[in-house]
Order: sequence, then structure tokens, then C-alpha cells
Amino acid sequence: MDDYLKVLRQYWGYDSFRGIQQEIIESIGSGKDTLGLMPTGGGKSITFQVPALCRPGICLVITPLIALMIDQVTRLRSMGIKATAIHSGMSHDQILATLENCIFGDYKFLYVSPERLKSDIFLIKLHHMHVSFITVDEAHCISQWGYDFRPSYLEIALIRQELSDVPVLALTATATPKVVDDIQDKLEFPEKNVKKMSFQRNNLAYIIRKAEDKPRELLRILNSTEGSTIIYVRNREATRTISQWLRENGISAIYYHAGLYSVDKDQRQEMWKEGGTRVMVATNAFGMGIDKADVRLVIHFDVPDSIEAYFQEAGRAGRDGKKAEAIMLVNRRDSIQLRKHIQDAFPDKDYIRAVYEDIACYFQLAVGDGYAVTYEFNKIDFCKKFHHQHIRVESALSLLSKAGYLIYQDEDDSRSRVMFMLQKEELYHIRRMTPENERLILAILRKYAGAFSQYVYIEEKVLAEETGLSAENIYLKLKALNQQQILHYIPRKNIPYITFCTRRVETKEIVLNKEIYDERKQDYTKRIQAITHYIEEDDECRVNVLLRYFGEESHSDCEQCDICLNKQALDISDPSIEKAADALVQIMADGKPHPESDFQSLPFTTLQIQTALKWLLKGSEIVKKKDLYLLD
Repeated sequence: MDDYLKVLRQYWGYDSFRGIQQEIIESIGSGKDTLGLMPTGGGKSITFQVPALCRPGICLVITPLIALMIDQVTRLRSMGIKATAIHSGMSHDQILATLENCIFGDYKFLYVSPERLKSDIFLIKLHHMHVSFITVDEAHCISQWGYDFRPSYLEIALIRQELSDVPVLALTATATPKVVDDIQDKLEFPEKNVKKMSFQRNNLAYIIRKAEDKPRELLRILNSTEGSTIIYVRNREATRTISQWLRENGISAIYYHAGLYSVDKDQRQEMWKEGGTRVMVATNAFGMGIDKADVRLVIHFDVPDSIEAYFQEAGRAGRDGKKAEAIMLVNRRDSIQLRKHIQDAFPDKDYIRAVYEDIACYFQLAVGDGYAVTYEFNKIDFCKKFHHQHIRVESALSLLSKAGYLIYQDEDDSRSRVMFMLQKEELYHIRRMTPENERLILAILRKYAGAFSQYVYIEEKVLAEETGLSAENIYLKLKALNQQQILHYIPRKNIPYITFCTRRVETKEIVLNKEIYDERKQDYTKRIQAITHYIEEDDECRVNVLLRYFGEESHSDCEQCDICLNKQALDISDPSIEKAADALVQIMADGKPHPESDFQSLPFTTLQIQTALKWLLKGSEIVKKKDLYLLD
């Protein structure tokens, strides 16, 4: 432990560990397979980075996102620690060189995606590495009962066979008791060994706001609070429209989703992290591994489809330990929409078979053909030609992947490419070339051979380092050179692919067994029911509901969620509550049932209106029937 504390002070500047960090470090440090359960912001990275620096050899870190890898590698290097990563944005030569460096270069960390584990070249080089231990980040992804199951995580068990004496540290911020057991089973722990930190975050208030007019309530919240904010929505179009609407109403906001070019993602992420804009409106593609501790608000504009997803996303607020809020906006349509998610995620088996047949027709595959063939998949074109809904096609492809008929890679990250449209001699005769453009062209010529005869893969960040320009500036200048027809620039983009794992079979032969379809649907239905209960609950402390879901009991209320505050408010003599109650009674004097949205025009806050309604309900002056209020 003295060595661990010395490393902690040297690189992180802390004098002691917090939470269960020390327990996890001692467990993996003694060579025991360990599962660490820590909430978002609990300091998971220290639990593997500290012991890795104290042990000989290299720590193999398996993590699902390229952005997460690059972010952690950059941070470690800035601390003087030798770390590297392998990802899809690298050429074969770059990967080979990186693996060789890990064998001979005294590196302490190698970050890889789970898909990389089955690569022949990786497995060959792995045998020559001295691996201290394996870290599996986002370990819930290995469980079919987890909310974010990724079949590629199952490849980790194969690595265990290759490195039989190497211990494993699995880490996650969200896991139910069932998933906890499944993680240890899938990773082949010889015995159960779980180190669990309480999921309770005392500085984070969980709040449900009932709002029929969600944009209006969103603006009200942002205007009444301060600080960095993430707003989560379900679809990409909403990220754009909501961020634009916020800007029109005087709030600085940008948007983020998986379909953006990588350069745009990096630029927007850095802009938000550095405080250049207050609000990030994003899909769930944003947030994992983002090192920004001072987020004061996480707002869910749309209800996520599981407690796990909500808890992890909400947990990105207040990682600095200061007071923060996680607010979810709900209305009457949300519960209906959640139940519809079940149909979208698990369409009828006959529909799934029909999608398989249409995919085969789309690629003109005859029965018996297609084994191991990969196609670029234009989902929009496919849906248009065969009259399918995008969401249901996604679900059908996911289930066909799990059944082993194909592999569907949504948004596989392709690299940027350039090719000069002029000959080398012609470049020297271009007039009015800016010094920055000259530096950029020379950097391309130095770093990437063959760009006059073929497309070459480039990295905007590498060119930025070579030229002293920002990656954003490189992107803009390459686009300008493209418009001037000096070179052809194809920015990095996300392209879905489909690979057939078997020869095409007759549609009637498609088998979706109980484990693939029925059990998964049942489990997904339970998750939908859990989040539906959470948003409809109006009597029990939000934290207690969340903790119980993750197998943890609390013996006291949090005293800061909307339920607890409403209970407190009922005991406080506040003149505004009585005035609000009088105004509510006047509206309901027409004898008609009213939804809560009918009261939002009153000059009171949402909390005051909700408290007044509870007061009137408690006094039996009004009744509530199916979210409608009327005089008793």
C-alpha cells in the first residue's frame, strides 16, 4: 500500500484513496479477479492505473469507445506515463508499430477495443507481451442481461485462454444483481469477488418535472439556474433543432451525435469542455469518458428506455462533489412511448425474417451465396426501397446479428482520405497560396506518400501537430483546397456495414430461439416497466427507488429530490402555496377535468403548483383521475 500511495501522490497529487478505490487496488494487486462497481465519477480509472504503475509489464485495457481511449491515453502521456492505443483509425503499419513498441518499449498501458481481440496480428504479438493484468471497462457490456450488451465483449474470454495466469479487473458504473453475476460468469472468475461502492450520490438531486410543453419548461430551467449542462434527447434531429431553439432564446448551445464527422465531434466536445458554450444537446453517444467535473445540470428531454442508461447519464452531473441536479422532463405521452419501444426493439419474428430476405434482395444475394461477404449498407436507401421504418430495421438487424446470421456494424469509423488533383509540378505554380496552406500541403507530402496517384489515409490531428494549426483549422483548409480543386478531400465519416456470417438461407429457415428473442424481450420489458414506474412514482424518494433497483437498500430519504421537496413543502406555511391553491380551484371551478399543463400559465413555479395540488388532494378538495385533476 505504501507503493500505491507513493504513485498516487506522484502522478495525481492525492494523499489518500477515496471510496472503495483502495479495496479494488489491493484485490487486483494481489492477483485476484475483481469486479468493481462504482458510480459515474467514483474514480474508476485510478483503480487500474495505480496498480499497473506498481507492477512490471503492461496493462491491457479493453474499452468500447475510441474517444475514451484517446482521451485517457492523452491524459496519461501528459502525466509522463507511456500509454498507447489501437483503434480503427490506424493503418496496418501503425498498428504493427504500436504492438512492437508495447513489446519492447516499456509501455504501461495498451488500450484496445473488444473487436480488436480476435485479430490474428494482435493475438500473435500479445504472446510476446508481459501483461500485468487485464482491465475491462464498461464491463456490463459483456452481459446479455445488461442494457448495453455488445457481443464483441464475449471475445474477452478467449483472451483469458491466451493469458491464463493474468488476472482481470472488471469495472462498471451500472449493474443489477443479475448482471453482476453474469459479468463474473462470462469473464470466467474462479470465484466471486465484488467490490461495491454505494450508488448514492449525496450531492446529486434527482428530479422529475411534469411538463406538457417541454421546450418551455426546458427554457425555464436553464434561465433559473447556472452552469455547464448536458441535455439528452433520443434522436439526432432533435439535437440540432433543440440547440438551435436554445440559441434563438439567448442560451449558448451546440449539438452532438454519432453521425457527425470525427473532427466535428472533437471540436464540439473541446468547445463544451473548455466552457466555450454552456449547453451540449446530445444523444446517448455523448458523455462516456468525458472528463468534465463541473457539470451542474443533466436534463433528460426524452425518457431513456432503462434505469441503467438514465442513472449513468444523470451521473455525469456533479462529479466535482458540488451540488448538481439531474432533471427529467415527462408528460402523458412518455409512458405510451416507452411501451411502444418494446414493439420497436422486438418486432415480430416474421418481420425480422422479412428484413433478412429484403437485405438479401437489396444486395442481390442468391440462396447459398454471401458467406463472409461485407457490404456497405445505405440504411436510408434500403428503408425507402423496401418501405421499412428505420428503428424497426435497426432492431431486426441487431437480433439477426445476435442469432449469428450477420454482423451489423452501425457507424463504423472510416478514416479521412486525400488525393491531389494536380501534379507536383503544378503545385509550385499556384499563385496566392497562403503560408498556412503551403505548410499543410508540405505536411501531407512529408507524412503520406503516394497522394498524387491514389487516395491516402490521413489524420487531421497528425497534420495539426505538423503544421501548428488546430485540427478544426486543418479540416476547414482541406475543405477549401477541395473546393479549389487542388486536392480531393473525403472527411472521416460513419458508414454502416453488413457482413454475412453464413451463406444466405431460405427465409423460413431463420431461427430466433428463446434465448435470442423471447428471454431478451422479457428482460427488456422489465426494464421498460422499471423506468415507467420511476417516472410515474409520486410518493417514494427517487434515490430509494434507484438504489433498490441496483440491489441496494437505503434507510433514509435523500431530502432533495422532487418527491422529498414536495413532502417538505407541505409542512411549510408558505403564502404562495395557498395563493396557488386558490388559483387552481378557480380554474377547476368549471367542473371539467384538467391536466397539469392547464396550470402552467399561472404565475407560480412548477414546484409551487405541484405542492398546491398535493395540498388540495390531501384535503380532499380535489381528486386525481389518470393525471387529470377536478374538484371533488
